[in-house]
Amino acid sequence: MELVLITALGVGTSTVIGAVIGFIFKNLSHKFSDIVLSFASGVMLSAAILGLILPAVEYGGEYGVLIAIIGIFLGAICLNLMDKAVPHLHKLAGGEIENHKQNPKLNKILLFVLAIAIHNLPEGIAAGVGFGSGNTAQAFIIAGGIALQNIPEGMVIIAPMLAVGISKKRTLVYATLTGVVEVIGTLIGYFAVSISSAILPYALAFAGGTMLYVISDEMIPETHAHGSQRGATYALLFGFCLMLVFDVIFA
Repeated sequence: MELVLITALGVGTSTVIGAVIGFIFKNLSHKFSDIVLSFASGVMLSAAILGLILPAVEYGGEYGVLIAIIGIFLGAICLNLMDKAVPHLHKLAGGEIENHKQNPKLNKILLFVLAIAIHNLPEGIAAGVGFGSGNTAQAFIIAGGIALQNIPEGMVIIAPMLAVGISKKRTLVYATLTGVVEVIGTLIGYFAVSISSAILPYALAFAGGTMLYVISDEMIPETHAHGSQRGATYALLFGFCLMLVFDVIFA
């Protein structure tokens, strides 16, 4: 349990570390941001497949493939419904914040923080589920991959909040809160699979599905929207291969 708590704090703190770096280098170019986010996408993709989906197939036994497929789609659908409940906000080229539903009555700052939290909660759950499987080495790989992804994510969320007039102090507080959400998600994932081993393959696949959804729906389109597609593609491949090496060495 102590390892889980330490890892949860580490995963959550990585977002804050990224935010601090974002303060120092707040005038990041789109090209740099796209490449960094693409690297993070590759890290998440590898963690989702190697650390969550393939183990779900293994733990599912005879029906492992079917269980994995069901879990993946349940995770994606769940995150899709969350997206609809909380309108997503995107960082535009001019540093503006845009609301998909164009509802001026909604608090843009709150929506922006919630949009980030939507991503961080399932990532935290994925880290916790990894520990619930009992494979500590694999769990550390998943958590490490998520932490690596959180650093560039924390870097790129700073500029949009500063652009809408949020003070540096409040911006850091909001970034910290998104990290806290990830800590909570880690504990939820761990205790969920600890209560009943029967749900483990479903939980692994569910967590993998949420991560695949985030990568495909948010991260890749964002990194290919500003003319840096080739660099972004190679950065994704590098991130994926880096985690593949870690998986072979430490698993």
